Amino acid sequence: MRVVLNDGLEDLLYVFRDRFDAGQKLAAWLKSLGVSADVVYAIPAGGVPVGFTVARSLNTPLDVLVCRKLLIPWNREAGFGAVAPDGTYFYDEALALSLALTPQEIKHSIEEQLSEIKRRLSVFRCGEQYQPLSGKSVLVVDDGIAAGFTMIAASRFLKKMGASRVIVAVPTCHVDSAYRVAREASELYCLNPRSGLIYAVADAYMEWRDLEDLDVLEVLREAKRLGLLAFKAECIE
Repeated sequence: MRVVLNDGLEDLLYVFRDRFDAGQKLAAWLKSLGVSADVVYAIPAGGVPVGFTVARSLNTPLDVLVCRKLLIPWNREAGFGAVAPDGTYFYDEALALSLALTPQEIKHSIEEQLSEIKRRLSVFRCGEQYQPLSGKSVLVVDDGIAAGFTMIAASRFLKKMGASRVIVAVPTCHVDSAYRVAREASELYCLNPRSGLIYAVADAYMEWRDLEDLDVLEVLREAKRLGLLAFKAECIE
């Protein structure tokens, strides 16, 4: 594994205007480092504006990789594992134990995210199957890495699909989580690495809100218009 952290923005807050600005800055940095790939995969929802901007700048096809973190029942912002598009999942058993999560709570969280993944695959990818990657180099992008569970699930899925090189690239990350994710990837790049006990992806952005389906579809519609999408997207007009 290779981890590249940009010390020029280390531990700074509010370094990006919004997710599109973050994508532009991330793409420029990746270009300067000579990073390229055959496909860019963006994790919805927040990763789609970032991934679109990166894919457009690198002139690389864009896809959406629908992964979801397993949510802690009483803290819907935090997770303890993640689910991949094919329904495979994992969770941090030590964390689940420390949280005293019951088997029923774990099962409910898994089922909840399996249902949401199925819905998002229908809305964002028109139900199309992911195609084998057959030795391709892929770049997987999100708006940031907090605990890293979603990105771990994404990296494992892409390797299962045959990717020979999985490159993780994010505008912001917690340093400890970045190294945890990097164990599942070939390379990891983070533009705004931060450390410390308190970390939130949102703190890297001056403008931050949760994105709705319509926000994601608007970006995918523009990507389709530009001929950037790596899938047919027949339901996106």
